Amino acid sequence: MNINIKATGIELTAAIKDYVYKKISSVEKYLSNKKDIVSVLVEVGKTTKHHKSGDVFRAEVRITGGGIDLYAVEEADDLYAAIDLVEAEVARELVQGKSRRMKLLRRGQRAIKDLVKDFPWALKRFRK
Repeated sequence: MNINIKATGIELTAAIKDYVYKKISSVEKYLSNKKDIVSVLVEVGKTTKHHKSGDVFRAEVRITGGGIDLYAVEEADDLYAAIDLVEAEVARELVQGKSRRMKLLRRGQRAIKDLVKDFPWALKRFRK
């Protein structure tokens, strides 16, 4: 998994970079066998320069490759909290997408099974 980090409006320190790598690498387990071809772009930073309270920090993640195109954005009053929130959102989206694909696969399998039940002569052809 190729992870690129970009900082906007703040300095990208080693601590922030390590924290982002640690959090984003944890979602790698949801990618199964697509780890080599997936590209992850992470952007962290401040939304505005003049605000001092409220949702000031922003974390964005874009995952592309291997049939996946995912985008998540979260804002929080702390940079590390924004990174935590976006990591949870990405994990949720990846799990939800996997369950959707499995439901579609099972629905297709069920349709074929029902088709074969309706036409018993077709079963003889498929077994050959």
